[in-house]
Amino acid sequence: MRGWLAIAGLGPGADALMTPEVAQALEAASDVVGYAPYVARVPERAGQARHASDNRVELDRAREALRMAAEGRRVVVVSSGDPGVFGMAAAVFEALEAEPAWRDLDIHVLPGVTAMLAAAARAGAPLGHDFCAINLSDNLKPWALIEKRLRLAAEADFAMALYNPRSKARPEGFARALAVLGEACEPERPIIFARAVSTSEEQIDIVRLRDAAPEMADMRTVVIVGSSRSRIIKRAGRPFVYTPRSVPA
Repeated sequence: MRGWLAIAGLGPGADALMTPEVAQALEAASDVVGYAPYVARVPERAGQARHASDNRVELDRAREALRMAAEGRRVVVVSSGDPGVFGMAAAVFEALEAEPAWRDLDIHVLPGVTAMLAAAARAGAPLGHDFCAINLSDNLKPWALIEKRLRLAAEADFAMALYNPRSKARPEGFARALAVLGEACEPERPIIFARAVSTSEEQIDIVRLRDAAPEMADMRTVVIVGSSRSRIIKRAGRPFVYTPRSVPA
């Protein structure tokens, strides 16, 4: 039997936001590989092996998945959201590049709804014009680079989606990020804190930059920073945030 490898995005949390393509791959898989909390989201199936691991062993996980596919197994590597947005797709291709024997495997990347898109939809349309995504974790890159990218994105007037803002191991990082934004942006800029979107623990808070505080975010939160043109539409209940599609010449 010829094996295959699918790198799949489970979406932000709700089953309804998992694509049919990903659901079909999971049903057909002989093995599911991934970070333990993500593997736990996949329903158990008779005869299907599950390989859960820690969040800091991405390359080891990728190599194991490729090895199993080379042995003829049907392997799905799972990520939260979309596997190509700070997910497992890049790790798999990094491992693939290092091992020519695996390069002819049947490999497919299956997209998913990533957190910034789910959060933006809940809030309105804050990513309606040019935007960027920045991972605030300094596990794989130095803080100086994070700060540079934040500052340049603010100067270029992008809306920004900030992933992994504040962990227990590095709670000071998001405070530093807010300080950079405070220096580069006007205090009225809208900030969206979207935690656990599409789950029973979902919480959406919309504030101005001047009122943003580090403790408003954790690792289950994606933070969307509006551009200078982003607008808050007040109404009964939670307001909408949108960024106009055009910029005057």
